[in-house]
Amino acid sequence: MRRRAFILALGGAAAWPVVARAQQRSMPVVGFLNFTSPDGFTDRLRGFRQGLKESGYIEGENVAIDYRWAENEMDRLPALAAELVHRHVAVIAAPTTAAALAAKAATTTIPIVFQSPEDPVRHGLVASLARPGGNLTGINLFTGELTAKRLELLREIVPKAARVAVLVNPSNPTAEMTLRDVEPAARAMGLQVEIFNASSSHEINAAFATFVRERPDAIFVSLDAFLNSRRAQLVNLAARHAIPATYSNRDCVEIGGLMSYGANLMDTFRQVGVYTGRILKGAKPAELPVVQASKFELVVNAETARMLGLDLPPSLLATADEVIE
Repeated sequence: MRRRAFILALGGAAAWPVVARAQQRSMPVVGFLNFTSPDGFTDRLRGFRQGLKESGYIEGENVAIDYRWAENEMDRLPALAAELVHRHVAVIAAPTTAAALAAKAATTTIPIVFQSPEDPVRHGLVASLARPGGNLTGINLFTGELTAKRLELLREIVPKAARVAVLVNPSNPTAEMTLRDVEPAARAMGLQVEIFNASSSHEINAAFATFVRERPDAIFVSLDAFLNSRRAQLVNLAARHAIPATYSNRDCVEIGGLMSYGANLMDTFRQVGVYTGRILKGAKPAELPVVQASKFELVVNAETARMLGLDLPPSLLATADEVIE
């Protein structure tokens, strides 16, 4: 009996690695598809993982995340999306419109959680905000609605501004809609705008060379993953040529940009994580309404304002969420 028990115990021990492998295989895998690189993405990934945690999932414990980064090369997104589909991930988190469109083209069955700066209905990501339908849902950042507010805040800091250069990335699917929003908002304020395209570091330099010749009163940098990835270049050029600039998120202001106004991206990435976790638990994206970003922040760099010879209005300082000295 003892020998038989020993053999049975040995058989059980031999089976442990098999059980462990089976448990490992059963861990759901989330695909994370992004247009940029992981550089400078730490806070947003922290927000995404926090959202997953709020839904009961911790990376490496009960969920795995397979990251795919396009390294600012838009044409890589379809292949990266196809890789995630081939791997049969449980959900794809696609926090840019371009990534979401690539994922949508790659699969009609795997759930996709997006983050869209513009109306996702206009982009064809969902049928409606309340009932998305299909396999996509996500977060709307309200960037179009915030355009007029960003221009108003810029005007407060640069009250004599009459000509504003608008920098957009033409390869971004949201660029056309950004222009559709910024031009009427500028006209309503009596501002003249000129559009400049930049989808590479060289084109950013070329745009600023034109700024130096034509001397716009200020620069409006559109919300764009590529432009944000080149924030050091943008901020340095704006400082070198003493041109006030407004950005869509605080990343630029933290390294010396003048001001930003937009959604709190750490919170929106947290919301992407929450929805990803809910879908892992069985929720259907077709029935999850698109979440509207609810936290917005105005960040101003007082030191940069002084370098530019600008006086920050007390009313603006009072409403700012953060003033960097």
